[in-house]
Amino acid sequence: MLDRRPALAVLFATVALTACGGSSDSPAPAPSGPDLAQRTAAATATAQSSTNLCAPIRPFYWEVGDATQLRASGSVNAAGNATTYTAASVMNIASASKWLYGAYVVERRAGALTAEDIRHLNFTAGYTSFGFSGCDPSDTVASCVARGNNGVQTPAHVDRFSYGGGHMQVHANLAAPGMALGPLDNATLAAEMGRVLGISLSYTQPQLAGGARTTPANYAVFLRKLLNNELRLSPLLGAHAVCTNPATCPTAVNTPVPPSQSFNYSLGHWVETSGDGAFSSAGAFGFYPWIDVNKTHYGIVARVALAGGGNESADCGGLIRRAWVTGVAQ
Repeated sequence: MLDRRPALAVLFATVALTACGGSSDSPAPAPSGPDLAQRTAAATATAQSSTNLCAPIRPFYWEVGDATQLRASGSVNAAGNATTYTAASVMNIASASKWLYGAYVVERRAGALTAEDIRHLNFTAGYTSFGFSGCDPSDTVASCVARGNNGVQTPAHVDRFSYGGGHMQVHANLAAPGMALGPLDNATLAAEMGRVLGISLSYTQPQLAGGARTTPANYAVFLRKLLNNELRLSPLLGAHAVCTNPATCPTAVNTPVPPSQSFNYSLGHWVETSGDGAFSSAGAFGFYPWIDVNKTHYGIVARVALAGGGNESADCGGLIRRAWVTGVAQ
């Protein structure tokens, strides 16, 4: 889930200086932006601030990296709370699972998605009755679809955006035009996803849109793969996006984004179009992964808030991202 965050301007600037006749005293090119030390200091100060939107979500872990490696990170603790989150903390990532399934489908299709794939991945397939509790831990992908109204299609919602787990669950179960994952349980689903994506994860329930469990370090491997074009979703970030705000979009049914924001939804991930254009997939328990609009950096804010917290983590994550881009603490 995503929500209230200040509009974040992308402030990348390129200054071109023209040398005159190859003279030895020609001015040196202007720097392209803050250096690593400036970015790190700004992001760290932002994460540790006691006065911005990162303060209320303590304790949490954050990191920023590029296609090569992690570049800056930290554990921000809370007074009176013994919990410390690190890159190795195992946690339920809730809706951050959606980005993984989107990448899985694109990989299985060798980058050539069908029209039905797209509908199921950008949540316009009409499967809008997925229950709040999702799947039972003992379910398979197929038995979860059969549970309650999870697999019921609402014809009036076909080709209209509606945020929910039914689209992906049904798609995973279908032999055609889906992924034929119906027999898989938690363990075998995790093995299959890990095989295709090359990351380590587990599932607490075989729900493609919200059941994954992993560490920030493992999720960062996935994000770096996207930045390195090692996954076929990489060039499709933001592709086939649909509008999501019912207040401004007649083809949207419901969204977790508040009316003041008008994000788009792509293949299992958000496009923060009324913010800074970042790609992201925040989870209800406070796990917020992102890739910047220029596909040069990734970031994660990670914590566990059982009463919900993806919105607040996204607020903080957006500030850290802006600090990293500008080299100025937020």
